[in-house]
Order: sequence, then C-alpha cells, then structure tokens
Amino acid sequence: MNKQNYLYGIIGLLVGLLIGYIGSDAINRSAPSPSAAVASGNESELPANHPPADGGGSGVADSTANSSANSSSGPQADVIAAIEKARKEPSNLEAQMKAAELFKQIGRDEGALEFYERAVRVKPKELNLLTTLGNINFDLKRYAEAGKWYQSALKVNPGDATVWMDLGSSYYLREPRDLDKAINAYRSALEADPRHEKSLQNLTRALIDKGDKAAARDSLKQLEQVNPNNQSITQLRTEMN
Repeated sequence: MNKQNYLYGIIGLLVGLLIGYIGSDAINRSAPSPSAAVASGNESELPANHPPADGGGSGVADSTANSSANSSSGPQADVIAAIEKARKEPSNLEAQMKAAELFKQIGRDEGALEFYERAVRVKPKELNLLTTLGNINFDLKRYAEAGKWYQSALKVNPGDATVWMDLGSSYYLREPRDLDKAINAYRSALEADPRHEKSLQNLTRALIDKGDKAAARDSLKQLEQVNPNNQSITQLRTEMN
C-alpha cells in the first residue's frame, strides 16, 4: 500500500470513529448522566453544537436526501479538510492543533502525537505543548521520551510541581527504572510545593523500594499531615514495616 492510500485509510478510520462518537454522544445527551465524573486537565469533549433532528417529514426520500448532503459536508468533510490542511501547512500552528485535537477526542493518541510534534516545531517553547507531549508519551508508556518533554517544560517553568512529579514517575516506570532520579524529581516537586500530595505519596513509594526506611517514614509522616485520609497510607505503612 502506497503512502497516499495509507493516509486516506487513516483518515477514513478517523472519520468513522468520529462519526460514531458523535452519534453516540447525541444519543447520550438525551438523558441525564447518572453520575458526574471528575475531569482532569487533559480531558476534552466534542462541542455540543449538533442541530436537532427535523420534526417534520420522514421516509425514504428524506433519508436519501440527508445521506447525499452528508456525503459532501458535515463532520466527514470537516475532519478530512482539517487533517489535509495541517499536512499542507506545517507552519500553521492552529491547523496542527486542530488536527491533533480531532485525534485526541477519539482517543487516538498516536495520531494526536504526530500533529502536536508538528505544532511544537512551530512554537518550541510553548509550555502547554511541551507538557502535552510529555503526557501523551507517558500514556503511550514511552517513559524515556516523556521524560525528555517534561525536562523541556521544566526549562520553561521550573516551579511546576506536577511536571516534576511526572518526570519522577517517568524514571520510576521505565525499564530499567532509575530510583535515584525518580526520588530527586519527587523531591524537586516538593521544593516547588511542600504539600504536593501525590509527590509525597510517590516519594514514599520510591524510598520504600530503595530500602531507605528512615527517609520513607519521614515522607509518610508528611503525607499523613497533608491528607490523613490518603488511601495509600495504610499500604505504604504496612510495606515499610
């Protein structure tokens, strides 16, 4: 299969997934959600801007007309146009971001990664882009690559405790893992924010794994002071003892 056919195959798959996502979303919006989810900073949703179904008229003629109209417009055409524009205009930051978000909205991080990498070439010191690239590589379990992007983000903003923590976890989870660098990164996170709960939790875990029980006890004590209800405390205390 040549490169052009491969590209259109990917676009076709993306269109199909996006249309299915939109159709499911439209159905789900007709009833209230049974529970409210806590959103993370990386979550996003498709815009709820789909027009309501026409209440008048039905039958084969209407269905055929709608199908014909949708074949040359609507979400399919928008997705294809956005991706093609991004590929044809590599210096267009907005186009790269739009294409990346289309892939991200349907959970295709590999596709999103390509366009975020294109975007960062246009704006190499954009903090959100650097962090996003770290997060996507982390989610794809490319921990060494994620660490490089987190380090780039920290050069722009060295006081971000969450990015320091994520850098530490990229060292902790990679193969082979590097406990010393993970611990140093977690401690840097706590220098930026001494009450950063997840960094205290991760630091305690890494110190236990390293066998430094004295330091682990101190870290666990700080975690208990920050949040005595942290669900990891009991397990960490058990493992340490």
